[in-house]
Amino acid sequence: MIGRVAAAAALTGAGCFAYGVFIERQAFTLRRVTVPVLPEGQSPMRVLHVSDMHLSTDRGNLVRWVDSLAGLRPDLVVTTGDNLSQPEALPMVYEAYEHLFAVPGVFVFGSNDYFAPNPVNPLRYLGLARSPKPQRGVLPHRELRRTLVERGWHDVEHHRVELTVAGRLVEVRGTKDAHLELDAYEKVAGPPDPAAVLSIGVTHAPYLRLLNAMTADGLDLIMAGHTHGGQVCVPFYGALTTNCDLDTPRVKGLSSHSFGGHTAALHVSAGLGTSPYAPYRFACRPEATLLTLVARGTNPM
Repeated sequence: MIGRVAAAAALTGAGCFAYGVFIERQAFTLRRVTVPVLPEGQSPMRVLHVSDMHLSTDRGNLVRWVDSLAGLRPDLVVTTGDNLSQPEALPMVYEAYEHLFAVPGVFVFGSNDYFAPNPVNPLRYLGLARSPKPQRGVLPHRELRRTLVERGWHDVEHHRVELTVAGRLVEVRGTKDAHLELDAYEKVAGPPDPAAVLSIGVTHAPYLRLLNAMTADGLDLIMAGHTHGGQVCVPFYGALTTNCDLDTPRVKGLSSHSFGGHTAALHVSAGLGTSPYAPYRFACRPEATLLTLVARGTNPM
């Protein structure tokens, strides 16, 4: 009897693993959310959020899917980093964004724009194992940054920029990756430009210190990635980890954050890729999101 139970458990585990690798990891999904953050009387604005592609040379299907998102005709593209897994995939990043470069865009980088991933014990993410972090190979982040800027997108890592989006002034500020402890929000801190109809904060990893600071400054919308939505979730329960200090109920999707007497809308992308050393997802499909921003007081339904 015990042997049968063990065999059944092993078969179930193998089946779930195969599903996560060969089916769900390829099940790219477009999420659509409505966010009431614009001033009264403003017409809608469409923002495409792309994050965590972790491209390697075998992910041509992901490149084609991201490229197809240009057909949504967004007003603004926001990418929150982790574009790469290997240097050889750098041209694929440009292929993925090829038609989206025609749209105003902003970007920040994550750790997997700077450094290649290494094998990691999955229990580390749950705080159940500790091991020294091995030295990681450097990715071509300087060339990636230079090309994204040359193609017309704005680098908002420790920069505040103002751009025209759908005929209106939008302010965007961002930071370097908090997961690598490179963030220095004080370089961009302060109230948003009152002339802007919308203020957005962008960062890779949604650590609370950044969410608190951006919210206290009165930003309307904060956008981040990094979490992979938990990547391997429990059906009907959700994520077991966020890989940062954000609480698991807000591991992905639209929520809000309150601090310092202000409240900001918060969107965390579950991302589109995985580390090549953990090439599976379960109960957490890879995704990009089209956010339709509408006037405050508008019923999202």
